[in-house]
Amino acid sequence: MNPYKKKWKNHTGKLPTTETLAGSIERVTFHSEQSGFCVLRVKVKGFRDLITVVGKAGSVNAGEYIDCHGRWLNDREHGLQFKAHAITSAPPSTQEGMEKYLGSGMVRGIGPHFAKKLVEAFGDQVFEVIENQPERLIELPGIGPKRQSKVVSGWADQKVIREIMVFLRSNGVGTAHAVRIYKTYRENSVNMIMENPYRLALDIHGIGFKTADDIAQSLGIPKDSMIRAQAGVRHALQELSTEGHCAAKEKTLVPLVSELLDIPTKLSQEAIEKEVEEENLIRELIDEQTCLFLTPLQRAEKGVANHLRRLQKGSHLWSGIQLDKAIPWVEKINAIKLSDSQKEAIHLVFKNKVSIITGGPGVGKTTLINSLLKIMVEKKSRVRLCAPTGRAAKRLSESTGLDARTIHRLLEFNPKSFGFLRGVDNPLETDLLVIDEVSMVDIVLMNQLLRSVPDSAMVLMVGDVDQLPSVGPGAVLSDIIESGKIPTARLVEVFRQAQHSKIITNAHRINQGKLPLNEDGASGLTDFYFIADDTPEGIQEKLFNIISERIPKRFGFHPVHDVQVITPLNRGSLGTRSLNMELQKLLNSNSEPKITHFGWTYSPGDKVIQIVNNYQKLVFNGDIGRIKSIDLEEGVLFVDFDGSEIEYGFNELDELVLAYAITVHKSQGSEYPVVIIPLSTQHYLMLERNLLYTAVTRGKKLVIIIGQKKALKISVQKKQSQHRLTNLVHRLRS
Repeated sequence: MNPYKKKWKNHTGKLPTTETLAGSIERVTFHSEQSGFCVLRVKVKGFRDLITVVGKAGSVNAGEYIDCHGRWLNDREHGLQFKAHAITSAPPSTQEGMEKYLGSGMVRGIGPHFAKKLVEAFGDQVFEVIENQPERLIELPGIGPKRQSKVVSGWADQKVIREIMVFLRSNGVGTAHAVRIYKTYRENSVNMIMENPYRLALDIHGIGFKTADDIAQSLGIPKDSMIRAQAGVRHALQELSTEGHCAAKEKTLVPLVSELLDIPTKLSQEAIEKEVEEENLIRELIDEQTCLFLTPLQRAEKGVANHLRRLQKGSHLWSGIQLDKAIPWVEKINAIKLSDSQKEAIHLVFKNKVSIITGGPGVGKTTLINSLLKIMVEKKSRVRLCAPTGRAAKRLSESTGLDARTIHRLLEFNPKSFGFLRGVDNPLETDLLVIDEVSMVDIVLMNQLLRSVPDSAMVLMVGDVDQLPSVGPGAVLSDIIESGKIPTARLVEVFRQAQHSKIITNAHRINQGKLPLNEDGASGLTDFYFIADDTPEGIQEKLFNIISERIPKRFGFHPVHDVQVITPLNRGSLGTRSLNMELQKLLNSNSEPKITHFGWTYSPGDKVIQIVNNYQKLVFNGDIGRIKSIDLEEGVLFVDFDGSEIEYGFNELDELVLAYAITVHKSQGSEYPVVIIPLSTQHYLMLERNLLYTAVTRGKKLVIIIGQKKALKISVQKKQSQHRLTNLVHRLRS
């Protein structure tokens, strides 16, 4: 029996029901910023060993002094713990505690080394010096004005952030996004939240309507208030936009809002009318049914239709080019022979100011675009190339030999104005704009891009209409093609050299609703395999073995640099979260230092993906990079995104997650040397033809599907993707 256990028993020999424990935090073993749950190792006077305290706290840092109210528990797995139902913390009063507190990373610019120097120099007056006598920091060797300023501003920021954390925790919600709230609202954060807590769901990445609603209820905002009903209407439409819809039918929106908020139908209708009056929503007919748009999405749809019509007008610089001479010339220059369908596509592009080229892998889209560009450049034309993601832009640049940029970089985003420098008043200087991977471009970004194109320019859109549509709202490429108003060349002939690739052959078979041809067990090496297994555990085991052993030995590919796992879902044993944690252990477990924030552990060498657009850093949703280094002193982490090194403060790491495994949607626009796809019926809702087709076409040299034959069959046969509710087809036709 633990010799200290008797200290915790009362005179009856039983553990007391509640007790108070006080001490200093030696180590934060675990803390969830989302839920507040924490596991702390605490130094308590009178106890020789550290005490394990579990409970909930908005913010905890090593060195802090805490008061806990709770009871002792003997956990079967972890032994004796103090389970606190209330934890209050205060800044430490001892020099040892102050050093731990400052060195915990809570203030950017102060790490363990600098914390030690500060406490050695100023003793127990260190907090007073930082807050009220910051000029004295210059007395320390190696501390210049720049570092002094960083420490002072970091300390001031931290005070407000802790105030926000206390406010959030007192209203029963997690504190994970306190830093992001502070960055958005600054010193007025608490006042602005109290004034209208629902603004959090609109303004802060990661905070949903439910969290904002919990705060509102805690603040006493009635359930049947108009402010809540209006916020619920906007929330419902925003949720639908994350599924790709630009609008909602009014007859389905009203009951949806009523059920979501548990309010009468009449109040939902009144809230919709109020939102329409305030021009937050716009009413329109789609196929003779009344629908409601969030105003920015309706304006974006109208903008795309109007700009396409504008750009179709007039003649262009190359209407007089003699293609009967230009085509043989480009064939000779490039040492190629264009097919009849490619020649027809060239004629179509040169006849029209706006056109589309679509088709699957191996049908010669790249060859065709290179031929078109050769002719254009020979005629001294100004050509601009762009794509929605950094990887897609890089691939376009490599295949054409010309400069290609992401759409955001092409439009020159300005962080100060939070807008693009290029637009109607400052158009792009170009004669031809080529937009690659158009299936990925949502309606808002397409509107921003087209409005920046001058009247005289040509626009060529390139993409595979059979791939998944954009993550954002709209079905831009398929809607434009369906309208019949923009001339479109659809390439279908697979070239002879591409027919040797089983990846390309099987991608087209999947797209036609046929099962892929399996090469597993073939005597020689090929580029496509299906490996069968009936259980998620077996699939996972095979996946780990193939990545760590078989692929490096048999094919020579690097398990991190070259291999990308692409899976249909985030959840489950074959979802991204579970696979990422296991693959990190398998492929990068020895890397140091390690830091844990927002439920993920990061260390140098880890593969990570950006999950939101960050316009200040010019890093966008879906960009994949590798962690280059972690600076514990400065509280920053550096990620290499295709040669660009981007800095993240530890409190910004909710923008990154591990990327050893990613979803199919996140893989759009990218290609990888090796793609591994786990398929199980646990993914049933996501097993669809265009999803599997998109995943397979991400692989350049090797694709391996590991899973159940039944899941593969369902994926190939199921073609019932939910139709996105948009009105772009009608706008283009009218």
